[in-house]
Amino acid sequence: MHDFDVLIVGSGLAGLSAALHLAPTHRVAVITKRSLSDGASQWAQGGIAAVLGEEDSLESHVDDTLVAGAGLCDLAATRFVVAHAPGAIAWLRELGVPFSLENGELHLTREGGHSQRRIVHATDATGAAVQRTLIETVRRTPNITLFEQHTLVDVITGRKLGLKDPACLGLYALDEVTDEVLTFRAPHTILATGGAGKVYLYTTNPDTATGDGIAAAWRAGCRVANMEFIQFHPTCLYHPHAKSFLISEAVRGEGGLLKLPASAGGKRFMPAHDERAELAPRDVVARAIDYEMKRHGLDCVHLDISHQSPAFLREHFPNILARCAELGIDITREPIPVVPAAHYTCGGVLTDLAGRTDVPGLYAIGETACTGLHGANRLASNSLLECMVFARAAAQAIAEAPRHEPAALPAWDDSRVTDADETVVISHNWDELRRFMWDYVGIVRTNKRLERAAHRIALLEREIQEFYAHFHVSRDLLELRNLVQVAELIVRSAQARRESRGLHFSRDYPALAAPAAPTILVPPPV
Repeated sequence: MHDFDVLIVGSGLAGLSAALHLAPTHRVAVITKRSLSDGASQWAQGGIAAVLGEEDSLESHVDDTLVAGAGLCDLAATRFVVAHAPGAIAWLRELGVPFSLENGELHLTREGGHSQRRIVHATDATGAAVQRTLIETVRRTPNITLFEQHTLVDVITGRKLGLKDPACLGLYALDEVTDEVLTFRAPHTILATGGAGKVYLYTTNPDTATGDGIAAAWRAGCRVANMEFIQFHPTCLYHPHAKSFLISEAVRGEGGLLKLPASAGGKRFMPAHDERAELAPRDVVARAIDYEMKRHGLDCVHLDISHQSPAFLREHFPNILARCAELGIDITREPIPVVPAAHYTCGGVLTDLAGRTDVPGLYAIGETACTGLHGANRLASNSLLECMVFARAAAQAIAEAPRHEPAALPAWDDSRVTDADETVVISHNWDELRRFMWDYVGIVRTNKRLERAAHRIALLEREIQEFYAHFHVSRDLLELRNLVQVAELIVRSAQARRESRGLHFSRDYPALAAPAAPTILVPPPV
């Protein structure tokens, strides 16, 4: 039994920020299924949105967020996050994050959907710079204990133990080194496990993005919201030897143009789809690319920034320039081949403005949560910001909560299971799930496609649950179990929305419906 004051599952920006805020007063465990640096925060290129320029205003940032969110953003949550953005940037600077400067001041860039330059960044590798700083700080901070290579199995609630108190009491986690399931006990648990991009065949997300926190919270009795809104990043590098390499939104913000390949005429196409052209929100750009690819039978389209000087590209996009050069693409002279890919889970576990879920003692922050900020489509560079704002809010709520004696927790019982005889079942089901989710529940949806996906998911759920009940758990099995649960929530949410709004586009319901309302799913009684 491991006893702590707070358990944090996930080591991205949300989880590590919460740990640092809590460490002065609480004993904190950070539990992460790979190494500290393997989450999606590390991959974020663009930056963090905050009102810092003289010509900008908090109301402008709020308005841009609401427009991108297509009528579904929660106004209170949006104002809360935007108001706390400058303070979040100041906190990162105090920690030593090396943001890009210009004449001694923070350099602010602009991305799609923003009416002003307000993106604070560290060249084109903001997430990596922030994570490096936070990881170094966490490793030398007393009161934080790190458990790497530990995979969440499930949270433990009073209901599951047959108690009157429904609160979250701790969790079970698989130690991959010893292959044991360990019990962690604490009065507060924060789920900061990121999103679920790996439910799709093509994604910009790391392999860790398997919806673990969303699925665990659902099983614990938490509502989820807006799971149909999966953001597909318009520009993922298309190359057989490049796995999910993102071409930042900022490339279009700094003048990059989307064009058809020469074989299809080579013309720029975004002005024909939206008056904002390349600076339109991501859902508009992703659908436009999807349309042009299907119309012309293309494997990819081109993003051209070669009209900018080599010096400009070296200064603003050194990592993109270097990675493309490794693959034989000289972005100073030729366009970048790109395709859309699943990028961000806008929905998640429903929370309040302190990250609290429906289960007392259980919090969700970052991409795992649905705070109402993103609505039907996340505005670029609001995600890292949301991580920090709600990490601090959850930490404050926990600091103000009364302390009480922990309940006794049972050890994990695997006395009735055996080692899996055919793990190939897991890999085959994983592959099947990701392929039909891409084909049936992608950028453009139909009733028939969603029905097919729902049918396939039901078959997989039964097979995986039987496997889970009879065999010793492994990380692959746990991830597959979570992905299938998340896929079911995405499809059910998509079927419930009989309109096209933001990231959810249905050929059967192409118009907006009134009034705008979130999709909230309620789990069966635990």
